[in-house]
Amino acid sequence: MKMRIYISLCLIAVLVGSGCDPKEQPDASIGDKLRVVTTIGMITDIVKNVGGERVAVTGMMGPGVDPHLYNPTPRDLQRLDSAHIIFYNGLHLESKVGDLLAKMSGDTLTVAVTDAVDRSLLLTPPEYEGLYDPHLWFDVKLWMQAVIKVRDALSAFDADNAVLYRSNAEGYLAELTELDTYVKSQVARVPSQQRVLVTAHDAFNYFGKAYGFEVRGLQGISTATEAGIADVQELATFIAARRIPAIFVESSVSSRSLEAVKAAVKSKGFDVEIGGELFSDAMGSEGTPEGTYVGMVRHNIDTIVRALIGESGL
Repeated sequence: MKMRIYISLCLIAVLVGSGCDPKEQPDASIGDKLRVVTTIGMITDIVKNVGGERVAVTGMMGPGVDPHLYNPTPRDLQRLDSAHIIFYNGLHLESKVGDLLAKMSGDTLTVAVTDAVDRSLLLTPPEYEGLYDPHLWFDVKLWMQAVIKVRDALSAFDADNAVLYRSNAEGYLAELTELDTYVKSQVARVPSQQRVLVTAHDAFNYFGKAYGFEVRGLQGISTATEAGIADVQELATFIAARRIPAIFVESSVSSRSLEAVKAAVKSKGFDVEIGGELFSDAMGSEGTPEGTYVGMVRHNIDTIVRALIGESGL
Protein backbone atom coordinates (compact mmCIF):
# COMPACT_ATOMS: atom_id res chain seq x y z
CA MET A 1 0.00 0.00 0.00
CA LYS A 2 2.81 2.43 0.94
CA MET A 3 4.55 1.75 -2.38
CA ARG A 4 1.36 2.51 -4.35
CA ILE A 5 0.95 5.79 -2.45
CA TYR A 6 4.57 6.72 -3.16
CA ILE A 7 4.19 6.00 -6.86
CA SER A 8 1.03 8.11 -6.95
CA LEU A 9 2.82 11.02 -5.28
CA CYS A 10 5.71 10.72 -7.72
CA LEU A 11 3.28 10.70 -10.62
CA ILE A 12 1.60 13.85 -9.33
CA ALA A 13 5.02 15.51 -9.05
CA VAL A 14 5.85 14.57 -12.62
CA LEU A 15 2.57 15.82 -14.02
CA VAL A 16 2.82 19.22 -12.35
CA GLY A 17 6.43 19.62 -13.41
CA SER A 18 7.95 19.63 -9.95
CA GLY A 19 11.06 17.64 -10.84
CA CYS A 20 14.25 19.10 -9.42
CA ASP A 21 16.57 18.40 -12.37
CA PRO A 22 16.94 21.25 -14.87
CA LYS A 23 16.25 20.56 -18.54
CA GLU A 24 18.32 23.28 -20.15
CA GLN A 25 20.28 22.35 -23.27
CA PRO A 26 23.29 20.29 -22.11
CA ASP A 27 26.69 21.83 -22.84
CA ALA A 28 28.78 19.34 -24.82
CA SER A 29 31.91 21.45 -24.31
CA ILE A 30 31.97 20.58 -20.61
CA GLY A 31 30.89 16.97 -21.04
CA ASP A 32 27.17 17.38 -20.40
CA LYS A 33 25.11 14.74 -22.15
CA LEU A 34 21.56 14.54 -23.36
CA ARG A 35 19.50 12.61 -20.82
CA VAL A 36 17.38 10.20 -22.82
CA VAL A 37 14.85 7.70 -21.47
CA THR A 38 13.50 4.89 -23.62
CA THR A 39 10.87 2.25 -23.05
CA ILE A 40 11.70 -1.03 -24.84
CA GLY A 41 15.20 -2.37 -25.47
CA MET A 42 14.95 -2.14 -29.25
CA ILE A 43 14.56 1.64 -28.98
CA THR A 44 17.33 1.87 -26.38
CA ASP A 45 19.60 0.16 -28.91
CA ILE A 46 18.72 2.71 -31.61
CA VAL A 47 19.48 5.65 -29.31
CA LYS A 48 22.80 4.14 -28.22
CA ASN A 49 23.85 3.65 -31.83
CA VAL A 50 22.67 7.02 -33.13
CA GLY A 51 23.43 9.13 -30.06
CA GLY A 52 26.80 7.60 -29.29
CA GLU A 53 28.83 9.35 -26.59
CA ARG A 54 26.64 12.44 -26.79
CA VAL A 55 23.71 10.79 -24.98
CA ALA A 56 23.19 9.13 -21.61
CA VAL A 57 20.35 6.70 -22.29
CA THR A 58 18.33 4.80 -19.72
CA GLY A 59 16.01 1.99 -20.79
CA MET A 60 12.96 1.43 -18.60
CA MET A 61 12.21 -2.13 -19.67
CA GLY A 62 14.97 -4.70 -19.47
CA PRO A 63 15.31 -8.37 -20.48
CA GLY A 64 12.22 -10.50 -20.02
CA VAL A 65 9.94 -7.51 -19.38
CA ASP A 66 6.56 -7.44 -21.10
CA PRO A 67 5.78 -3.86 -22.23
CA HIS A 68 2.07 -4.63 -22.46
CA LEU A 69 1.95 -5.16 -18.68
CA TYR A 70 4.73 -2.87 -17.43
CA ASN A 71 4.02 -0.38 -14.65
CA PRO A 72 6.53 2.46 -14.14
CA THR A 73 8.48 2.40 -10.89
CA PRO A 74 9.21 5.45 -8.71
CA ARG A 75 12.75 5.45 -10.15
CA ASP A 76 11.31 5.44 -13.68
CA LEU A 77 9.18 8.47 -12.85
CA GLN A 78 12.21 10.37 -11.58
CA ARG A 79 14.16 9.56 -14.73
CA LEU A 80 11.28 10.52 -16.98
CA ASP A 81 10.89 13.81 -15.16
CA SER A 82 14.56 14.74 -15.61
CA ALA A 83 14.91 13.53 -19.21
CA HIS A 84 15.57 15.88 -22.10
CA ILE A 85 13.94 13.43 -24.55
CA ILE A 86 11.76 10.35 -24.10
CA PHE A 87 11.51 7.82 -26.93
CA TYR A 88 8.78 5.20 -26.93
CA ASN A 89 7.20 2.85 -29.45
CA GLY A 90 3.59 3.98 -29.42
CA LEU A 91 0.64 2.21 -31.08
CA HIS A 92 -0.53 1.15 -27.59
CA LEU A 93 2.46 -1.15 -27.02
CA GLU A 94 3.33 0.46 -23.69
CA SER A 95 -0.30 0.50 -22.65
CA LYS A 96 0.21 1.37 -18.97
CA VAL A 97 2.90 3.98 -19.68
CA GLY A 98 1.25 5.68 -22.66
CA ASP A 99 -1.11 7.94 -20.71
CA LEU A 100 1.74 9.15 -18.52
CA LEU A 101 3.90 9.99 -21.55
CA ALA A 102 1.02 11.84 -23.20
CA LYS A 103 0.59 14.05 -20.12
CA MET A 104 4.33 14.74 -19.94
CA SER A 105 4.59 15.79 -23.58
CA GLY A 106 3.89 19.44 -22.79
CA ASP A 107 7.04 19.78 -20.69
CA THR A 108 9.36 17.14 -22.14
CA LEU A 109 10.03 16.15 -25.74
CA THR A 110 8.34 12.77 -26.12
CA VAL A 111 8.76 10.92 -29.40
CA ALA A 112 6.86 7.85 -30.61
CA VAL A 113 9.29 6.24 -33.04
CA THR A 114 6.48 4.58 -34.98
CA ASP A 115 5.13 8.00 -35.96
CA ALA A 116 7.75 7.90 -38.74
CA VAL A 117 5.95 5.04 -40.48
CA ASP A 118 3.28 5.62 -43.12
CA ARG A 119 0.04 4.24 -41.66
CA SER A 120 -0.65 2.41 -44.91
CA LEU A 121 2.32 0.15 -44.07
CA LEU A 122 0.99 -0.80 -40.64
CA LEU A 123 -0.90 -4.03 -40.08
CA THR A 124 -4.37 -4.25 -38.55
CA PRO A 125 -5.07 -7.98 -38.08
CA PRO A 126 -8.70 -8.79 -37.19
CA GLU A 127 -7.72 -10.02 -33.73
CA TYR A 128 -6.34 -6.55 -32.94
CA GLU A 129 -9.89 -5.14 -32.95
CA GLY A 130 -9.14 -2.09 -35.08
CA LEU A 131 -5.78 -1.26 -33.52
CA TYR A 132 -2.45 -1.23 -35.34
CA ASP A 133 0.01 -4.03 -34.65
CA PRO A 134 2.82 -2.29 -32.71
CA HIS A 135 5.58 -4.90 -33.22
CA LEU A 136 7.30 -3.19 -36.16
CA TRP A 137 10.84 -4.23 -35.22
CA PHE A 138 10.33 -7.70 -36.68
CA ASP A 139 10.48 -6.19 -40.17
CA VAL A 140 14.04 -4.88 -40.27
CA LYS A 141 13.39 -2.57 -43.22
CA LEU A 142 10.37 -1.05 -41.49
CA TRP A 143 12.28 -0.63 -38.23
CA MET A 144 14.90 1.38 -40.09
CA GLN A 145 12.31 4.16 -40.27
CA ALA A 146 12.34 4.27 -36.47
CA VAL A 147 16.10 4.87 -36.67
CA ILE A 148 15.46 7.85 -38.95
CA LYS A 149 12.88 9.20 -36.49
CA VAL A 150 15.39 9.04 -33.64
CA ARG A 151 18.10 10.60 -35.80
CA ASP A 152 15.89 13.51 -36.77
CA ALA A 153 14.62 14.11 -33.22
CA LEU A 154 18.13 14.18 -31.77
CA SER A 155 19.36 16.41 -34.60
CA ALA A 156 16.53 18.90 -34.12
CA PHE A 157 16.92 19.05 -30.33
CA ASP A 158 20.73 19.20 -30.37
CA ALA A 159 21.46 20.89 -33.71
CA ASP A 160 25.13 21.52 -32.86
CA ASN A 161 25.71 17.76 -33.03
CA ALA A 162 23.42 16.95 -35.96
CA VAL A 163 26.37 15.89 -38.14
CA LEU A 164 27.37 13.33 -35.50
CA TYR A 165 23.86 11.90 -35.28
CA ARG A 166 23.52 11.65 -39.04
CA SER A 167 26.90 9.95 -39.40
CA ASN A 168 26.10 7.44 -36.65
CA ALA A 169 22.68 6.75 -38.13
CA GLU A 170 24.16 6.16 -41.57
CA GLY A 171 26.49 3.50 -40.16
CA TYR A 172 23.73 1.83 -38.17
CA LEU A 173 21.33 1.81 -41.12
CA ALA A 174 24.00 0.13 -43.24
CA GLU A 175 24.33 -2.54 -40.55
CA LEU A 176 20.56 -3.07 -40.56
CA THR A 177 20.53 -3.39 -44.35
CA GLU A 178 23.04 -6.22 -43.99
CA LEU A 179 20.88 -7.74 -41.26
CA ASP A 180 17.81 -7.74 -43.51
CA THR A 181 19.83 -9.52 -46.20
CA TYR A 182 20.98 -12.11 -43.66
CA VAL A 183 17.42 -12.84 -42.52
CA LYS A 184 16.31 -13.36 -46.12
CA SER A 185 19.22 -15.71 -46.80
CA GLN A 186 18.30 -17.80 -43.76
CA VAL A 187 14.62 -17.89 -44.69
CA ALA A 188 15.58 -19.23 -48.13
CA ARG A 189 16.83 -22.40 -46.41
CA VAL A 190 13.27 -23.27 -45.33
CA PRO A 191 10.98 -24.80 -47.98
CA SER A 192 8.03 -22.49 -48.59
CA GLN A 193 5.46 -25.02 -47.31
CA GLN A 194 7.33 -25.26 -43.99
CA ARG A 195 7.36 -21.53 -43.32
CA VAL A 196 4.85 -21.52 -40.48
CA LEU A 197 5.71 -19.76 -37.22
CA VAL A 198 3.70 -20.56 -34.09
CA THR A 199 4.43 -18.51 -30.97
CA ALA A 200 2.89 -17.52 -27.64
CA HIS A 201 1.31 -14.26 -28.82
CA ASP A 202 0.73 -12.27 -32.00
CA ALA A 203 4.04 -10.42 -32.11
CA PHE A 204 5.43 -11.70 -35.39
CA ASN A 205 2.96 -10.50 -38.02
CA TYR A 206 5.44 -8.01 -39.52
CA PHE A 207 8.04 -10.75 -39.65
CA GLY A 208 5.60 -12.98 -41.50
CA LYS A 209 4.69 -10.33 -44.05
CA ALA A 210 8.28 -9.24 -44.67
CA TYR A 211 9.83 -12.69 -44.93
CA GLY A 212 7.07 -14.93 -46.23
CA PHE A 213 5.91 -16.83 -43.12
CA GLU A 214 2.43 -17.82 -42.06
CA VAL A 215 2.21 -16.71 -38.43
CA ARG A 216 -0.01 -18.00 -35.64
CA GLY A 217 -0.01 -16.70 -32.06
CA LEU A 218 -1.88 -18.22 -29.14
CA GLN A 219 -2.62 -14.83 -27.55
CA GLY A 220 -3.56 -11.60 -29.27
CA ILE A 221 -1.98 -8.16 -29.47
CA SER A 222 -1.52 -7.92 -25.70
CA THR A 223 -0.38 -10.60 -23.30
CA ALA A 224 -2.75 -9.11 -20.73
CA THR A 225 -5.48 -11.47 -21.94
CA GLU A 226 -5.03 -15.14 -21.08
CA ALA A 227 -5.59 -17.76 -23.75
CA GLY A 228 -8.55 -20.01 -23.04
CA ILE A 229 -9.01 -23.75 -23.48
CA ALA A 230 -10.75 -23.21 -26.81
CA ASP A 231 -7.78 -21.17 -28.08
CA VAL A 232 -5.37 -23.93 -27.08
CA GLN A 233 -7.45 -26.63 -28.76
CA GLU A 234 -7.91 -24.60 -31.94
CA LEU A 235 -4.18 -24.00 -32.27
CA ALA A 236 -3.39 -27.63 -31.46
CA THR A 237 -5.75 -28.81 -34.19
CA PHE A 238 -4.03 -26.49 -36.69
CA ILE A 239 -0.55 -27.75 -35.72
CA ALA A 240 -1.54 -31.41 -35.91
CA ALA A 241 -3.32 -31.00 -39.24
CA ARG A 242 -0.39 -29.14 -40.80
CA ARG A 243 2.20 -31.36 -39.06
CA ILE A 244 4.24 -28.38 -37.96
CA PRO A 245 7.46 -29.67 -36.40
CA ALA A 246 8.16 -26.90 -33.91
CA ILE A 247 6.57 -24.08 -31.93
CA PHE A 248 8.39 -21.34 -30.04
CA VAL A 249 8.25 -19.84 -26.57
CA GLU A 250 9.08 -16.18 -25.93
CA SER A 251 11.46 -14.66 -23.42
CA SER A 252 8.91 -12.11 -22.14
CA VAL A 253 5.87 -14.42 -22.05
CA SER A 254 5.23 -17.40 -19.78
CA SER A 255 5.90 -20.72 -21.51
CA ARG A 256 2.98 -22.37 -19.68
CA SER A 257 0.46 -21.75 -22.46
CA LEU A 258 2.72 -23.20 -25.16
CA GLU A 259 3.36 -26.26 -23.02
CA ALA A 260 -0.42 -26.73 -22.89
CA VAL A 261 -0.54 -26.51 -26.68
CA LYS A 262 2.21 -29.12 -26.97
CA ALA A 263 0.25 -31.50 -24.73
CA ALA A 264 -2.97 -30.88 -26.69
CA VAL A 265 -1.19 -31.63 -29.97
CA LYS A 266 0.12 -34.90 -28.52
CA SER A 267 -3.42 -35.89 -27.57
CA LYS A 268 -4.30 -35.55 -31.25
CA GLY A 269 -1.65 -38.09 -32.25
CA PHE A 270 1.18 -35.76 -33.31
CA ASP A 271 4.31 -34.63 -31.50
CA VAL A 272 5.42 -31.03 -31.84
CA GLU A 273 8.67 -29.83 -30.33
CA ILE A 274 9.41 -26.61 -28.50
CA GLY A 275 11.84 -25.26 -31.07
CA GLY A 276 13.54 -22.79 -28.75
CA GLU A 277 13.09 -19.39 -27.15
CA LEU A 278 12.53 -16.28 -29.25
CA PHE A 279 12.93 -12.68 -28.18
CA SER A 280 9.73 -10.82 -28.95
CA ASP A 281 8.84 -7.79 -26.79
CA ALA A 282 12.20 -7.66 -25.01
CA MET A 283 15.82 -8.26 -25.99
CA GLY A 284 18.41 -10.36 -24.16
CA SER A 285 20.69 -9.37 -21.32
CA GLU A 286 23.12 -6.52 -21.76
CA GLY A 287 26.56 -7.72 -22.80
CA THR A 288 25.21 -10.72 -24.73
CA PRO A 289 24.71 -10.84 -28.52
CA GLU A 290 20.94 -10.99 -27.95
CA GLY A 291 21.18 -7.81 -25.88
CA THR A 292 21.44 -5.83 -29.12
CA TYR A 293 18.79 -5.50 -31.81
CA VAL A 294 21.03 -7.04 -34.47
CA GLY A 295 21.95 -9.94 -32.21
CA MET A 296 18.33 -10.50 -31.19
CA VAL A 297 17.14 -10.69 -34.79
CA ARG A 298 19.96 -13.03 -35.77
CA HIS A 299 19.22 -15.28 -32.80
CA ASN A 300 15.52 -15.41 -33.67
CA ILE A 301 15.93 -16.28 -37.33
CA ASP A 302 18.66 -18.83 -36.63
CA THR A 303 16.48 -20.50 -33.98
CA ILE A 304 13.42 -20.57 -36.24
CA VAL A 305 15.25 -21.95 -39.25
CA ARG A 306 17.13 -24.65 -37.35
CA ALA A 307 13.95 -25.92 -35.68
CA LEU A 308 11.82 -25.95 -38.83
CA ILE A 309 14.35 -27.76 -40.99
CA GLY A 310 15.40 -30.14 -38.21
CA GLU A 311 18.96 -28.90 -37.92
CA SER A 312 20.71 -29.24 -34.55
CA GLY A 313 21.92 -26.09 -32.85
CA LEU A 314 25.60 -25.33 -32.44
